Amino acid sequence: MSKTLGSTARLLSDLVSGPATRKRFLGSMAAAGAAVAAACGRPRAQAEGAAAQDTVAPGVFNSSSREDTALALVHPVSSRKAAADDIAPYRRYDPALPPVAEGDTVRLHWRALEVPVRIRPDLAVAGWTFEGDIPGPIVHVRQGQTVEFTLTNEGDVPHSMDFHAAQVDPRTAFRSVPKGESVTFTFRPRYAGAFMYHCGTAPVLMHIGTGMYGAIIVSPREPLPEAREFVLVQSEMYLEPAQEGVAAFDMRRMMSTLPDLVVFNGRPDQYVREPIRVRRGERVRFYVVSAGPTHECAFHVVGEQFERVYLGAPPGNFIEGVQTFAVPAGGGMIFEFIADIEGEFPFVNHGFGHGQKGAIGFLIVEP
Repeated sequence: MSKTLGSTARLLSDLVSGPATRKRFLGSMAAAGAAVAAACGRPRAQAEGAAAQDTVAPGVFNSSSREDTALALVHPVSSRKAAADDIAPYRRYDPALPPVAEGDTVRLHWRALEVPVRIRPDLAVAGWTFEGDIPGPIVHVRQGQTVEFTLTNEGDVPHSMDFHAAQVDPRTAFRSVPKGESVTFTFRPRYAGAFMYHCGTAPVLMHIGTGMYGAIIVSPREPLPEAREFVLVQSEMYLEPAQEGVAAFDMRRMMSTLPDLVVFNGRPDQYVREPIRVRRGERVRFYVVSAGPTHECAFHVVGEQFERVYLGAPPGNFIEGVQTFAVPAGGGMIFEFIADIEGEFPFVNHGFGHGQKGAIGFLIVEP
């Protein structure tokens, strides 16, 4: 066993010192994972456990949440899918909170898609996505509703879904599914608030860092005061140099935690170019989720203070008169104030090393 673990250590050492390519990282980690499994005398079939309830194609490992989180399974992939000319045009990600879903049961059927996404008019990224965008769709439900979620994997590698608003057995619900297969689970959110969702397949850092994340907003049973409501999902992007206008994500840079871009809703500076607009006197409510994969968001609106910041489930758990508050990676909070002064108000990650990399926008308060 010690000999096998020594080989594993050498594999990881070679990874750190070698070229920073996603394919090489995944291949090396797959070999390391296999070595560890062999050293522990744990066959692959046993590793699947009770989670593998779906039929799995021969040679494909439908991993469980436990192995995913522990980085025991990784997959070689192609990092670039199309030239820039073949990619959909750039568009602003709409930050407006959609209406709460109707009915007692909210049914969502999404696809995991590995597609390029244009984040600037001149740049696209080779994304792993939910429903073809970074971040994925905004989900808005209310306490007491049941969410029935199905994920169908149309990508080349296994993917999964982890809802932070759910209380379920992750080994079963959040298990990975291979290409062409689906997983379905249900949950009923216990708490209101702003929650993250993301792919939980190993390495989780790469799946989040390559675009598989988003926000689910759970409104309390008794509605909050009427407001203009917006969702901001902050994330980091770690990129290889672009080729033909498409940049692949770089796992080694993700591990360095020094991002090239830090963005709200998947696009740097988009709300500088196309600001968010409200009317004077309106209550403004921001649902801020920090998808990471590593860094927090120190959220601040220049020229304003927050009347309330909800640290947990609204309508309780708020603090008043706040200038800036940090949302941790994997967390979400709710910020609100009355827009009683006309003008242009920048909203930023006040960790300005990240704000200057794209986590900034303008709120325009009009007459």
